[in-house]
Amino acid sequence: MITYTDLQANRRKFLALTGLTLPEFRLLLTAFSCAYERLYPPDRTAADRPRQRSAGGGRRGALHPPEQKLLFLLVYLKTYPLQVVMGELFGLSQPAVNCWIHRLLPALRAALDDLGNLPERDPRCFARSQPSAPEAPQLIIDGTERRRQRPKDPEKQAAHYSGKKKAHSDKNLVIASVKSKGIDFLSRTYVGKTHDKKIADQEDISYPPGATLYKDTGFQGYEPAVTETCQAKKKAAPRRAHGG
Repeated sequence: MITYTDLQANRRKFLALTGLTLPEFRLLLTAFSCAYERLYPPDRTAADRPRQRSAGGGRRGALHPPEQKLLFLLVYLKTYPLQVVMGELFGLSQPAVNCWIHRLLPALRAALDDLGNLPERDPRCFARSQPSAPEAPQLIIDGTERRRQRPKDPEKQAAHYSGKKKAHSDKNLVIASVKSKGIDFLSRTYVGKTHDKKIADQEDISYPPGATLYKDTGFQGYEPAVTETCQAKKKAAPRRAHGG
């Protein structure tokens, strides 16, 4: 069973399973604990009724401490295993895993919002959401895919099948800041076969003035209203020597 107490002793494994360093986790934990108590007051039951006994009474659950709750959710979001696998890792049944995921996600979202780390979702508001700075912003746009269950419907199978990943997936666009290395924009979710440039065109993102946008070959021909776009060039393959 994975526990925060054991995992924090191995910083490399902690980063691999959660995507966060220990200092980042502890910073998020403070905001997460406050957000969780706001959403689920300790004097109320899960059905939002007044408790008959003091909070903390009764049997301790597998996710009792706040750090265990946050660890559970981050491991799920980072590795995205089957819920039955999450149950084996954290000592829960599959229905309990499903229940906890839906209970904890709103708390994590609220915590990220409190910390100012929640990316903009409205493409028309992206320019206004960027903090003012003396230097022109440098941004990176890229597509990100995550695997999903294979749909039963043949049409949905074809739509979600990504030839690049050779799997069924969902896709989003993200825009990151070169300076802060944070995700500043997250697009709507599209089916896996949708091309990166097509998503960017449909999103019609409003960029801050003077921005420089770095992109890869998936955005060939995408030229939004920015000062400059920079596209990386693939290194030419070395020529093979032919024997005489």
